[in-house]
Amino acid sequence: MSEKQALNLLGLAFRARKVSSGIDTILRDIQRGKIHVLLIATDVKKNTKKQLIGKCTHYDVPYIEFANRNELGKAIGKRARVAVGILDVGFARKFQTLL
Repeated sequence: MSEKQALNLLGLAFRARKVSSGIDTILRDIQRGKIHVLLIATDVKKNTKKQLIGKCTHYDVPYIEFANRNELGKAIGKRARVAVGILDVGFARKFQTLL
């Protein structure tokens, strides 16, 4: 499906308060089992990407490399974001089917 549709869905998930953003918050939410899918920006730095993917692999959280950091931030009405965690099962399933 379209990347634009996925970005619109991300904005909807943010307005529904089903999104986690910020590296520290995301890492904590992965450990607590709150994140159902992690969206990682395609232009994230190598070490940050390795850290996020390592946590996702260890805690069995699916991740998708999607859009760039500016597009992720714009979709949720914030500054550039390197990753966004989806906290709702329904939104997570929809992202996995769209992407």
